[in-house]
Amino acid sequence: MNIKEYISSGIIESYVLGLALPGDKTEFENLCIQHPEIVSARNDFEIALERQLTAGSLTPPVVVKERLMSVLRSGVSSNDANILSMDNSNQTRNSSPMRWVTAASVILLLGAAYFAYDFYNKNQKLESSQKELQTKVTQMEDDKKWMDEVQTMMSNPNVAVVNLVGTTPAKASANVYWDTTASNVYLVVKNMPQLPNEKQYQLWSLIKGQEGLQPTSMGLFDVGKD
Repeated sequence: MNIKEYISSGIIESYVLGLALPGDKTEFENLCIQHPEIVSARNDFEIALERQLTAGSLTPPVVVKERLMSVLRSGVSSNDANILSMDNSNQTRNSSPMRWVTAASVILLLGAAYFAYDFYNKNQKLESSQKELQTKVTQMEDDKKWMDEVQTMMSNPNVAVVNLVGTTPAKASANVYWDTTASNVYLVVKNMPQLPNEKQYQLWSLIKGQEGLQPTSMGLFDVGKD
């Protein structure tokens, strides 16, 4: 038998992962007794598999460990637990096939938990990015809608424009757009100093009545940095 071809056939991977057929398992274990290079190749694969699962690993949630320990506890009872000795020699390990099946199941379970947690993190980041993008798109749509309304209002022939110029040294100025048909009033600030937090601006109108000009409050407003 060509040992190199046998090692490269994939039997080692199948045996370690518990996927080999019963006849192949028996043959593999017998050949391990005769050929130390097969044992060495098996050990190398086990180490490589462990490194692959732990490379770039993330700290999984506590619930993953709890579920894993629950599965292990449910599969082992105190009455039939056996003490297994570890042999570091190049000879084959004297262990039953079920032990390898159990080890392979635990490895696959750990690998599945890692990839599931990694996928969950990436999915959460993607959802967060999508929400931020959607928020920006919604804001842009609202801004465009507001600009369209302003453009429509300013081009309306029924809208009268009143220029307001301050009498203080700050030279405050603003424009008032008055829709004479719908009684809507729009205020566009051009240059008005920002007030302290405890103060606000107030817009007044002077309406001519029977008793002369009557001041009427149009409301309070703040002026931001923009």
